[in-house]
Amino acid sequence: MTTDDAGEARLVAASDLPGVPDEFQRLWTPHRMAYIQAGPEPLRETCPFCAAPGMSDSDALIVHRGVTSFVLLNLFPYNSGHILVCPYRHISTYDEATPEEVAEIGALTQRAMHVLRAVSRCDGFNIGMNQGTVAGAGVADHLHQHVVPRWAADANFFPIIAKTKALPQLLGEVRRTVAEAWDA
Repeated sequence: MTTDDAGEARLVAASDLPGVPDEFQRLWTPHRMAYIQAGPEPLRETCPFCAAPGMSDSDALIVHRGVTSFVLLNLFPYNSGHILVCPYRHISTYDEATPEEVAEIGALTQRAMHVLRAVSRCDGFNIGMNQGTVAGAGVADHLHQHVVPRWAADANFFPIIAKTKALPQLLGEVRRTVAEAWDA
């Protein structure tokens, strides 16, 4: 949709818009510029899971603070509502966790499932820990458990063909919804 010289709205073919037409479709995600412009250095200099508890809940995307562990949204989610459960203590593997941390990580993971099922009506979950860089951990030095909500129709061709994941909600909106439902 565009406006002509007389101010009238009219439909326009994509090939008539600025830029060189090609076979690629574009999914515009301007909110991701914050991560592109920051580059990889902030993650290398400071552990994001150690820094998060010192920030406001909304800035850190924290939805719940427990005694030994906390829950926050993944900055790079596989699906809307992708949650991470992290101990406050900077440890890299599950076998380094205390019995209290293990118990709270388990309880917070279970609570995350209940909350996500209630607010997003998901059909299932992927739950797991990637421990060590070789196992796929993006932040290998700080233990964290992934809780990824899944829906029967959440897979499409985007991730396979276009290396793109379409997410229907912004992180701040998801954080607010989950945080409000956490203690409900």
